[in-house]
Amino acid sequence: QVQLVESGGGLVQAGGSLRLSCVVSGSIFSVHAMGWYRQAPGKERELVARFTPGGNTNYADSVKGRFTISRDNAQNAVYLQMNSLKPEDTAVYYCNADVKPRSSWHPANYWGQGTQVTVSS
Repeated sequence: QVQLVESGGGLVQAGGSLRLSCVVSGSIFSVHAMGWYRQAPGKERELVARFTPGGNTNYADSVKGRFTISRDNAQNAVYLQMNSLKPEDTAVYYCNADVKPRSSWHPANYWGQGTQVTVSS
């Protein structure tokens, strides 16, 4: 059983910073691509930042230069440092990862439960 647990969301004023964390736990053989997505009210879920299977990073144009994704492979964790936050960054942020459980021959895609980020103007 694989779980992705996010933390670090909250309420912050515009221009402030937050750091999101996501830890993959359970009976895991390996963790591959990891990333963050977000969904604002009335909008579709969108990519924020991610590590590709090759280890490169992709960022949404709207967060480039403000957000930084990082990971700790030993801890099966991924982080999102968010600086210069804007009200339009308000959304539920979801961790996403491709994980190969010990019980399976193949990796599968998993989502966390989401953490709310609210940026006030």
